[in-house]
Amino acid sequence: MPKLPRLPGLPFVPTGRALVLLALLAPLAVVLAATAPSAWAIAPAAGLALVLVVVLDGVLAGGLATLDLSAPADCEVGQPSPLHVTAALRRNAAASPPEAAIGFDPRLGPNGALHFALAPTGEDGQFAGSADLVPQRRGTGALSGLWLRWRGPLGLAARQVYRALDQQVRVWPDLSPVRSPVLQTFFRDSQFGLVARRIRGEGTQFEALSEYEPGMDRRRIDWKASARHTRLFARENETERDNQIVFAFDCGQSMCEPIDGLPRIDRAVSAALVASYVALKGGDRVSLFGFADQPQLMTPFVTDTRAFYRLQTAAAELDYTAREPNFTLALSTLTGRLRRRSLVVLFSDFSDPTSAELMVESVERLVRHHLVIFVTMADEELAELTDAEPENIGDLAVAVGADALARQRALVLSRLRRLGVDVIEAKHDQIGYRLIDAYLSAKRHEAIG
Repeated sequence: MPKLPRLPGLPFVPTGRALVLLALLAPLAVVLAATAPSAWAIAPAAGLALVLVVVLDGVLAGGLATLDLSAPADCEVGQPSPLHVTAALRRNAAASPPEAAIGFDPRLGPNGALHFALAPTGEDGQFAGSADLVPQRRGTGALSGLWLRWRGPLGLAARQVYRALDQQVRVWPDLSPVRSPVLQTFFRDSQFGLVARRIRGEGTQFEALSEYEPGMDRRRIDWKASARHTRLFARENETERDNQIVFAFDCGQSMCEPIDGLPRIDRAVSAALVASYVALKGGDRVSLFGFADQPQLMTPFVTDTRAFYRLQTAAAELDYTAREPNFTLALSTLTGRLRRRSLVVLFSDFSDPTSAELMVESVERLVRHHLVIFVTMADEELAELTDAEPENIGDLAVAVGADALARQRALVLSRLRRLGVDVIEAKHDQIGYRLIDAYLSAKRHEAIG
């Protein structure tokens, strides 16, 4: 917690209330000059008296003794992180509580500023208050300044303090879905469990032979082994592990567009980290791949949940790129780096038929050697424009254009499905769990290896 040093008392300024009273003296002076010219001195005297009262109110407001700011060094995108401010004032107890304002990098919150009031703590002259910092983008942002303002007992003068800050706040991907009770319940009740163990009876990976007993599936009988031993033997299979899963992120212009307050790429990263955590629990290997107009990064394959932080760190480095993605270069690079059949989960979006056509061609080459899941977020704004009741010709034109875009989008997704791609199109808060279901289904059908 950075502690700001003791600050000297600073000059005070008149408040809005004082300025209104001073402005009201002008028509009073005009009335006196018109009705009683000999009493013109009353108006300047009243103005001087008001100034003296403002000065007195500023003196009674008291000075600042200490000012402390408590801010997190790390937070997650889209998740509130509290900022705490405490102040000790040498002041008259009848004055109003102080107000604080904190300025910061716009990636740390809307408008780049927070304003909030401090409340008495019960101790003489002690005040405290807090507000939530809600980061809008990943990366490192800075807290730039802290302002404190408090009024005198009459509310005519206010003192204010400014303190420059140089504190960095690192914004990580959102891991709240990983910590959610829903996922923890899944781990507790699923066949994977919290500890990797052999799972017999499912899958196609041979584990052992056992003597056939009534009630067993007859399709599991190994007829060759049974013929050698003159007894019926059944195969016990094990769920396949050590599959390679690659989460590929389109970091281009379309994925930088916000959806429900956060960029699409951040929604995709959060969903991918949830699915990757499940995959690591299932004994598989996970890697991240990011690209825009050129490949950005590809992590080594992580094989254990204890190294999950490496995926989180790499995901935090995915940059926002306001350029169109190069699917041909990116997916050919990815294909060249994969030495065995893998599950490739591609997070992307498209806004025009040209970019969609290039994407489909690149995915078609990728799906020849790998299992592909394409994940995109449902465009709720487009659906609202299409379904809205038009009130004029302009609304009708917008609805027709939105419907045309929706039809093109559906056509592209249909083409991907015909290529054998598993397409997931859902709301941003549902794609993580839909992706887990698709991964478990592929694993259950031994479609990855």
